[in-house]
Amino acid sequence: MKEIVMSQNFIIYLVVINIIGFAIMFIDKKKAQKGSWRIPEKTIFIVTAIGGGIGTIAGMYKFRHKTKKGIFKYGLPFLLFLDIALIISICFI
Repeated sequence: MKEIVMSQNFIIYLVVINIIGFAIMFIDKKKAQKGSWRIPEKTIFIVTAIGGGIGTIAGMYKFRHKTKKGIFKYGLPFLLFLDIALIISICFI
């Protein structure tokens, strides 16, 4: 029973952090268009690294934001890959 609650909480966490990642990309794109204060790139990478990779990558392509910057084009998917590898290693090894 304890494992089921933990896995439900983990799924809820992943959904929320990916919604946050998607929103961050949307907000940063709008701020870039207005020429106002931007979300630090470090924040985008942190959200991606703590499980929000699907959301940030989806937002990057949905809003066509930072798609030409190599550090984002390759860095965000790499962090997502590391997250997936970590989850697999924890669950199955």
